[in-house]
Amino acid sequence: MASPGKKSFLLRVPPELMEAVERLAASELRSTNSQLEVLIREAMAKRGIKVDIARRRRADAED
Repeated sequence: MASPGKKSFLLRVPPELMEAVERLAASELRSTNSQLEVLIREAMAKRGIKVDIARRRRADAED
C-alpha cells in the first residue's frame, strides 16, 4: 500500500538492476523504495529539472 500523498505504480526492471538498487539501498541504510526516489531525483536534477518535494509536503500539512 502506498504512503499517504504518494502515487503507487508498477515498475518492471531486469532482476540484475533491481538487485543492484537493493544493494545500494542497503549500503546507504535506505529502503529500496527510498533509494529509487533518490536515484530518480538525482537523475532529474542532473537534467536541470527541480522537484520541490518540501512544497508538496507543506501543502499536505495544511490540509
